[in-house]
Order: sequence, then C-alpha cells, then structure tokens
Amino acid sequence: MPSHMPRRRFLKAGAAVAGASLLGPIAQFAHAAPAGSISADEYAALDATAMADAVRRGSISADALLAGAIARCDAVNGKVNAVVMRHDDHARALLAELKGRAQAKGGALAGVPMLVKDLNTYIAGTITTNSCRLFKDGPAATRTSTLIERYENAGAMTFGKTAAPEFGLTTTTESRQWGITRNPWNLAMSAGGSSGGAAAAVAAGIIPAAHATDGGGSIRIPASYCGVFGLKPSRYRTPSGPDHFEGWFGASVAHVVSRSVRDSALLLDVGQGHEKGSPYWCGPMERPFVAELGISPGKLRVALVADSLTGVPLDPAVRKTLDDTVRLLLSLGHEVEATRLPVDAGQLFGAHGAIVGNAILTAVHDREKFLGRKATDDELAPVTRHVMSTAAATSGEALYRARQTFETIGMSMDNMFDKYDIILSPVTATVTPLLGKLSMEQDFADYGRAAMGSAAFTVVANVSGQPAMSVPLGVSETGMPIGMMFTARIHNEALLFRVAAQLERERPWAQRRAKIV
Repeated sequence: MPSHMPRRRFLKAGAAVAGASLLGPIAQFAHAAPAGSISADEYAALDATAMADAVRRGSISADALLAGAIARCDAVNGKVNAVVMRHDDHARALLAELKGRAQAKGGALAGVPMLVKDLNTYIAGTITTNSCRLFKDGPAATRTSTLIERYENAGAMTFGKTAAPEFGLTTTTESRQWGITRNPWNLAMSAGGSSGGAAAAVAAGIIPAAHATDGGGSIRIPASYCGVFGLKPSRYRTPSGPDHFEGWFGASVAHVVSRSVRDSALLLDVGQGHEKGSPYWCGPMERPFVAELGISPGKLRVALVADSLTGVPLDPAVRKTLDDTVRLLLSLGHEVEATRLPVDAGQLFGAHGAIVGNAILTAVHDREKFLGRKATDDELAPVTRHVMSTAAATSGEALYRARQTFETIGMSMDNMFDKYDIILSPVTATVTPLLGKLSMEQDFADYGRAAMGSAAFTVVANVSGQPAMSVPLGVSETGMPIGMMFTARIHNEALLFRVAAQLERERPWAQRRAKIV
C-alpha cells in the first residue's frame, strides 16, 4: 500500500472502488432485497464484494448471509464433501461482534461468509488437522492465523474449514482423514488440489470466495478444474504467521479462490501487507488492487509457453483453449510470441521436492514428539511416507543448494520480463482427472507418473516467487472447465488484475454454474 496511507483508510478506499463497480444483476439483488431476508437465488447471485456492499448499505443483513451460506452448505456439501469441519458457533460469535462494532460493520468484508483451508491455518479454539489423521485430535489452536484475523477484522464470518489432501502433497483432494472431495461439475472427477475443498465450495455456490494456499499450484490447479478464478500472490505478499513467517522457504503463499476477479482483488487488499515480527514483506503498492480493475493493461508483450516442464503433451482440449486464448489476446491488441521457460526442470523439481519433503518431515517429527510416540501405519499415506524417507536422506548441503536454486530460478524468470510483460501457459497439461488417479494411497512411482500432467506448469512460480493466476477460459467436450495461467513479474499482481478484469469482461464466466446432480 502507499506508504502515506494508513491501512484502515487504504482498505476503505478499496472497498469503495469495488462497491462502485457492482455488476448489474448483482447490484439489483444487493439494493433490492429487504434487510434481513434473502432467497437462495439471491444469495447465489452475490459475490463477496456485493455482499459486503449490501451489508454496509443496510439492504441485506449479515445474519441473512450467514444463514444463506449455511443453508447452501447443508444442501450440497453431502455430495461434494468440500467443507469438512463446521464452526457455526465461531461464526455466530463473529456475527454478534459485527453487530456491536462499528468498524467491522463498515469493513471491506462486512458480513461475508468465509471458509478456511484445513492446512497450516488456524482459528483460535478450533483444530487444524492438516488433513492428516496424525493431527486429528488437536489440541485446539490458541491463536488465529494473521491472514484469517485480517479477514475477520474486516467483517468476514468464518464458519468452517475445507478439505485438502494430506499435508497438501497432491493435486487432488483425497485423504484418509477427510475422504474424497468431488468436483461440482462432475462428481466422478477430481476437484484438484491441494485447495480442492475451497474450489469445490466456491464452484458449488456455498460461498463466493474461499481461503486457499498454493505451494506448487494448489490455488491454480483446483481453480482450473472447478471453473473459478484463482490467483497465487507473490512470495510474502500475504502473511503466514503469527508463529511462522514463511511456508516451504517461501514457495507456499495464501490467498483465495473466487468466482469473480474483483473478489480476489478485494480479499488481497484486505489480506496483504507486513505482519509484526516477520522479516519478509513486499514493496508498497501504488493503489488498492480493486482500483487496478478499471485500468487498461495497455498493449502487452505476451510470452506463450506451450511446452510442459514434465514433457507431458497437451491434451487436445487444453491445446484448443490455449489457441483460443491466444486469438482473444491478439484481438485485444496484445502481441504474442512463442518461447520456452529459462528453467532446468530437473533442478526445479529437485529443489522444490527437497524443501517440501523436509518441511513435512519436520512437521511429523514435531507431532511425534508432542504425542510421545511414532506415527502409526494408518496415520500417514504411502506417498507421505515416501516423501519423508527421501527427505531424511537429504544432506544439509543439498538443502542449502535447493534454497540457492530458488534464487537462481527466480533471477532467470525475472530476466524473462525484460522482454515480456506477462507469460501465458496452460495451468495443467491434462484435463481434470478421475478421482483416484492422483491418490496418495498408491506406490510413489505410479503416483509420480500420474501427477506429471497436473504439475506440468505451476511449480515454477512457487520457486521463483512470482504471482500467477488461473482464469477460467475454456470448457472441454465433456463439460469440464479449463483454466489458462498468466504469470507476471514478482510483486506485479496489479498487472494480473488488469488483465483478468479485461478477460472477464470479454469472456464472462460468473453465470456459468455447475449443476450438482
């Protein structure tokens, strides 16, 4: 944020810009509904920006929004298994606080229902299991994660947690702890991972935006599979504390998946910024991200990357969506040039794997020390045990070199933006897989081969620290969504939001909804 603008004033300015840009149909509901009442159809039409605007204006009550979210969750969650823990009492306590605190009532997220991913994110008084049986018995957290605290201080009402795979280690959301999360577009298909519960919750209409994290594609992949918008911010854009200030040496960062671009911008305005005690933060922003949505991106030099880092060829449906996106960009006046990423895939995946593996190994060892016993066979999936075994054999020198590789790749990618403004690629090489294909219950070699299609493009932005987003621009012949990925120079989320807003206007997707059957 601008150094001269206090955080509260900054958020108020952003909320005002967002409210002023209400989409027509959404605005009608926001201003026409009597306070205290809202139908299921009206609830479904509102994004988070419209919800907060309506609460601030007094045309819809926060009670009605929370009731709408809970009713929708009760109606559809049994089919998709997106929400795996309910914290209704916590939400009602926040609601009571919202009514009694003028600052929250006028907040950027006033009355917006929210869900939190069950992975390394905490709500005081509740358990976070990391979607792993080893952690299922708590204890309850004593503090709320800084990012969630910021959402709640702005008026959001957190009423549950969403599913993830064990430790977020795969690109589907299937675990021993929580079972299978299904894609609302086709219940036989994966919702992606590791923020599959969040993406499924948004695609199913439970809430318009849900907290998510991304350490290797975990916002962008499920966003692509579930047909929602998902932006991974720059490294350290959002806080990871208060107890730890980075995840996976900075590869993992938190934000949301959302139905609308403006909700993503609004929530990043609320969530971003330095937190007390952290040695990490991004530079100041020129203006709120929601203000970027009305600014033209100008004529861009677009780098087209169609070759996957894993060598997996593009599925024809993915290729078609990529070609369609190129034609769209050209029609908007942008320049597009085919190129390759300046990255050695072996170094990339080796460094990322070493760091992630040692993070999981540390978490399990800490938990075993707390419990005073070793993890049992049924508490960790085979893929997790393989990752831990590999990590245990990693030397300190190898881990240090892995961290250096992050910096080397980051510099190579940053240099790429001396020639280009933005990179276009698919999110994944393959279309949405059937459930079970990426399960962590299989032999690691089989799992690794199966995951090469979904992990083909996303990891580089986690290692380099650059912001990247999945935009729902395509649909396969079987009706499954396909996202395209755009990556910008580190700290340049502003450009991504400008491009996303332009694409949303040209190819709107908000009214394209999954019919859960």
